[in-house]
Order: sequence, then structure tokens, then C-alpha cells
Amino acid sequence: MSQTALIVCGAATGAGIALLVRELVPSAPRLGPALRRLDPPPGRPGGQPSRTNAAGAAWAGRLAERMPGRIPRADLDLLHQSPEQFVTNKLALALLGLLAPLVPAVGWLLMGLPVPLFIPAAAGLLLAAVLWFVPDWAVASEAAKARTEFAHAAAAWMDLVATRMFSNVAADQALEDAARIGQGWAFTRIQEALLRARTEKSSPWQALADLGTQLRLPVLNDVADIMRLSSDDGASIYDTLRNRAKSLTNELLTAEAARANADSEKLHTPAALLAVIVMIALAFPAVLNIFSI
Repeated sequence: MSQTALIVCGAATGAGIALLVRELVPSAPRLGPALRRLDPPPGRPGGQPSRTNAAGAAWAGRLAERMPGRIPRADLDLLHQSPEQFVTNKLALALLGLLAPLVPAVGWLLMGLPVPLFIPAAAGLLLAAVLWFVPDWAVASEAAKARTEFAHAAAAWMDLVATRMFSNVAADQALEDAARIGQGWAFTRIQEALLRARTEKSSPWQALADLGTQLRLPVLNDVADIMRLSSDDGASIYDTLRNRAKSLTNELLTAEAARANADSEKLHTPAALLAVIVMIALAFPAVLNIFSI
């Protein structure tokens, strides 16, 4: 085989491996979306979605009905990702996994090496099945981080609400004032829910409860129950809100400490493995001399 053919086969194999690594290894986040998340633009609740988004969502819904598994709509809504994008990522990664083993197989065939067809076919099916679930794992991980971030923001928001109500401000007005004071995507979602409730002439605590159920945020359901108690019974809920915010902060700090301890425990494994390797390296000459006698 000529040298040119070998170079082409090597370049094709390297390009396929580079593309696979690029899809599997998460890249650094872009600066623009990161800055928009830290300082999001004001939301436009009640606005009508565009026809393109509606058509894309309908297409994704029809495609999801014919595909195995389910679409994590609550996680996607929390992350502001469309079902269309999620399904497209799954299909693209599965197709990439299906075609990736063909690159080295074609290279081996061009070099004159016999390659059974069932080997790249089986490897492609296995890799496609694994990559099919990569978007699910990525969305679940990002949604868990987002819910933890929202819980931190909710604890501060409850403190602000309690402070406003301590100044003899009405419950609904205290909710909106506290949401406007805070910054970040979590406060923006709360502002959207409260503004939608005011526009639709419904109770703000019911809007918070609906948002908590939709995004699987139990802390919003707790706030809605506390504020509903104030509306129904006329009870003073300053202490209740402060205690709930304090307990939520303690829960988050406990979870962070547990996570830090788990990460610290993981660091002991490489050190122990290195110590075992050093001991084996030191004992190997002595053991070799014993068996050579």
C-alpha cells in the first residue's frame, strides 16, 4: 500500500477519534451564555411563543412518542432547553456511536487487513446504545445542580419576604418585592410566576405551587403553603418563614459538607494505590532473589 493511502487512513482515524472525544468530554462553557445566566434579561411572562418553537416542540413530542424512553420535561424546562434540542442530541450521539467503529474498520481494510463485518457492527450498536443515554445523564446532572442553586436562592428569598412582611407589607406584595430585590435566574423564574399570577388575577401562592410542581422544586411548595396559611387564617408567618429559611440553609450546608467529605475520601484512593505500587516495587527484588535461590 502506498504511503499516501496510509496517511489518509491515519488522518480519517484520528479525525473520528477527535470527534468522539469532543462529544464525550464536556467543553468549557461559552462566556456569553454564562454571563446571561448570571445577569439574565427581564423575563416576558405571558408572551406568546413563536410558531417555530411551537412547531419544534410538536415535532419533538411526536418523535418522542415513537422513541424508547421518556423526555425529562421538568429538567429541560428548568434548564431552558427545548425537547427538540434534547431529542436531536440523542439522535446525533447515537448516530455518531453507530458510525464511529467504521473509521478504523475502513482503515484496516485499506491496509489489506481482514476485518469481520460483525465486529464493527456490534461495536457500533454497543457504542450507540451507550451514547443514546449520555444526554439523559447530562440533563439529570445539570438539573440537580440547578435545583441546588435554586434552593440557595430560595433561602435568601424567604428571608427577604419575612423582612418585608415584618414591615407590615401585604403577603403578595412582599413576595414580589423580595423577588425584585434578588438577582439571578432563580429570582427571574419567581418573578415570572408572580407576574403571571397578577396578570391572570390568581393567587400568587398557587402560582408558586404550580411552578414548584412543574419544575420539581419542593421549596416553592413549602413557601406556597406558608403564605396560604397567612392568607386563610391571618396568622403571622414571620417566624415561620425565618425558621424555614434557616432550616433550608442548614440542609444545604449539611449536604455541601457531606459532598466535600465524599470528595476527600476519593482522594485517599490514589494515594493508597501509589503506596501499594511503591511497596511492590521495593519488595520485588527481594522476592525475586528468594525464588532464584
